[in-house]
Amino acid sequence: MSQSSILLTRIDNRLIHGQVGVTWVNHLGANLVVVANDKVSEDEVQQNLMDMVLPDTIQSRYFSLQKTADIIHKASPRQKIFLVVKDVHDALTLKEGGVPIDHLNIGNMHYEEGKSQISSTVSVNEKDIESFKRLGELKVKLDLRRVPNEKGQNILDLI
Repeated sequence: MSQSSILLTRIDNRLIHGQVGVTWVNHLGANLVVVANDKVSEDEVQQNLMDMVLPDTIQSRYFSLQKTADIIHKASPRQKIFLVVKDVHDALTLKEGGVPIDHLNIGNMHYEEGKSQISSTVSVNEKDIESFKRLGELKVKLDLRRVPNEKGQNILDLI
């Protein structure tokens, strides 16, 4: 697989929803959305609900993190992949597992107890910050932006 088969990797704890399934897919010209998440890879109900958001012309795959790392290199050049993960830790696991992620879009990380809100859609805790810094050390461009036409920010400038 050439690195260009992965058009973009996005952190969005909602995984596939309207913004991902329509706005980002159309902007990128993706024809395949790969969700890399251990829980969702085994939850057909959640997969079916997410598939309802995608246009009929867009395929989806739901893989565990390990399976994603094992098979992403076998993708056909015809597959224009939009890779979606639930959190920064999954992104780091994939990167350290050999998945060619050079650009990471941080779209949505919900607020919860113990997290600090750094933008309208992203909240982080110390463990998240450590993972983002590690990704930065691995030369991954870290771009916080909700939608394609929004001006992005390097998340390392905000944490």
